Amino acid sequence: MEQSVILNIHGRVQGVGFRYFVNQKADLLGINGFVKNVVNGSVYVEADGESEKLLLFIQLCRQGPEHAWVEKVDIQYCPVQGFIGFICK
Repeated sequence: MEQSVILNIHGRVQGVGFRYFVNQKADLLGINGFVKNVVNGSVYVEADGESEKLLLFIQLCRQGPEHAWVEKVDIQYCPVQGFIGFICK
C-alpha cells in the first residue's frame, strides 16, 4: 500500500550533504517526492512510497549521513501526492 509523509528533520542537517543523502536513499528505495533546506536550519521532505520502503526511508532520515546529527524528526502522514521521481530543491 502506498503512503505519503511530510518530514521535518532538525539538528545539524544543513551543510553536511543531508539533501544528497536523502535523494540517494529515495532513489535506491523507489521513493518519490522532494527534499529542501528550510531557513530555520531544518530539512523538509515530502515523500510517497510503498509502506515498508517508506518506513525504511524514515529510519534512514533519522540517521542521516556521517557528519549529520539528527536531533528529531517530525512526521506527518498525509494523502498520497502522486510525485514522479525524487528531486533536491
